Amino acid sequence: MKLWQEWKAFMVDDSGLGTIEIVLILVVLIGLVVIFRKQITTLLESIFKEINKQAKEVY
Repeated sequence: MKLWQEWKAFMVDDSGLGTIEIVLILVVLIGLVVIFRKQITTLLESIFKEINKQAKEVY
């Protein structure tokens, strides 16, 4: 009977839940970056080219 009570207490305890959620969010974000790496790189390169082009026009 004590084992059952400990099992119920374990299932109700959510003290580590925040950590698990953060780890899962990080795993999803890293996965998305890996999947869309080429597109992200192309997007950032075009953004920086446009910034440099407009910065040269100012000077």
